[in-house]
Formats: sequence, structure tokens, C-alpha cells
Amino acid sequence: MYAQWIREGKLPVNSDWNKDLKIKFTVQDPCNMVRKSLGQSMADDLRFVAKSIVGEENFIDMVPSGINNYCCGGGGGALQAGYTDARRAYGKVKFNQIQATGANYVFAPCHNCHAQIEDIGHHYGGHYNVVHIWTMMCLSMGILGENERTYLGDDLKALGLGKEVQP
Repeated sequence: MYAQWIREGKLPVNSDWNKDLKIKFTVQDPCNMVRKSLGQSMADDLRFVAKSIVGEENFIDMVPSGINNYCCGGGGGALQAGYTDARRAYGKVKFNQIQATGANYVFAPCHNCHAQIEDIGHHYGGHYNVVHIWTMMCLSMGILGENERTYLGDDLKALGLGKEVQP
């Protein structure tokens, strides 16, 4: 729906905030949403939304991507199953894939993906933050509240609040 609403002008997102900052983003394709149900058209819409928010020049796709992207290793109950070491071992493929992009942020539309990618990033020493699409969408529209920024990196926590960190 976000892609449709952006195309229709109902969500006035703007990537100008990132023109000078050049903060790089990538996106995780959730298994259930992309590979198991809605397919490549959903993956394409996901990228359209991401690029609309952060700027096409600041989006780095994972390889492979879309319907061929790798699972994060956190779905199917893996986050709750108690086999943390196994889950992290499976997630190492995703971690390496994210690191190869060099992105500062990973859009993770799925809650399981978000938690898993954040966990493997901390566990393996990744240098990225994991964000929800809605958070960055609100930031791009200038309506993200100060209290909604706690999990953003220092480069974005104050953006638009008159407390920007200079690059």
C-alpha cells in the first residue's frame, strides 16, 4: 500500500534530506511477504518505497535480491525456539550479505527479520542499524517525533529537530 500511496501522492515522502548526507540503505525481502506470497512485484514495490524515501543513489541492493534473496534465519519460530547459536549460524549468510552492501541501514519490513538482523549485527560486529519503513517514511516527511528515534544511529537521531550532527 505504501508504494501505491506514494505513487498517488497520498504519502508525500521526500528523499532530499539524504542528498548531502548520502547515508546508504538496503532492504531485506521478508520470506512470507515476498518469496512465499506476493512475489517479485512486492519486492519491486518495496524498493520503490525505499528509494523514494532515501534517494535512488543512496540505495544499495543485496545480491541476490527480491524473490532470490536469502532468508534472515529468524522466521518460522526461530527467534522464540531457544536455539540462539543455531539461529545466529543460519543468519551468518544474511549478515555477510548485508555487510557486502556497505549500507548504514537495513529496512526490515518483517518483525522477525528486524529482530534477527539486529541480533546478528550485534553478535557478529556489524556496522549497520535496522529500521522500520514507517520510521524512515516519517523522517522523510518531517514528522518523526524525537521519542521515535531511539533506535536510529547518531547520524539520524537529531535530523530535522534542529540538532543535526554534521557529516
